[in-house]
Amino acid sequence: MKPTMFVFMGGQGSGKGTFANLMLKQHDYEYIETGAILRNMPETCEICKKMQRGELVSDEDLFPIISQHLSTTTDVIMDGFPRTLPQAQWLVKNYADKFDIKIIFLNISEQTMIAHIQKRLNEGGNRKDDADAAAVQKRIAAFKTTTMPAIEWLSTVKNVKFYNVKLPSDDIDINFAFIMKTIK
Repeated sequence: MKPTMFVFMGGQGSGKGTFANLMLKQHDYEYIETGAILRNMPETCEICKKMQRGELVSDEDLFPIISQHLSTTTDVIMDGFPRTLPQAQWLVKNYADKFDIKIIFLNISEQTMIAHIQKRLNEGGNRKDDADAAAVQKRIAAFKTTTMPAIEWLSTVKNVKFYNVKLPSDDIDINFAFIMKTIK
């Protein structure tokens, strides 16, 4: 039996990291949080400078990082990858035969994204890319134009399980229970 790869997808502030961490408490998954990996790189690196401007990291830079962190022998949670159609195609091409891939699309509105980002910032979040309103708007626009086509494509891939999760509440516990019930 193949290990499972849970891929959390959604706009900024949709709860990808929150729900991934709640899943980690229930099972010993390998956890690949692309954003954290990239944010932990030296601030002077070109990848970090792009992120601070609200730009996406190129596939050429990202694929080796993902491959380096991904073991094909254990269940894994992916948070923040793929974000583009070519990344989604790369993931399916290179890993669908090694994993049972389950896409969890956290489908929330733009106003909810902004409210969640502001809440995260007001509660002491230390993400520099949340503090710049223009960068937040640029990230949301990039999500719509760049990530949504990947999500739409993944929803049609035969050997991928796709879950379009419309969160029923603002309560994290209720939403997490809903996600777990949906993906079982």
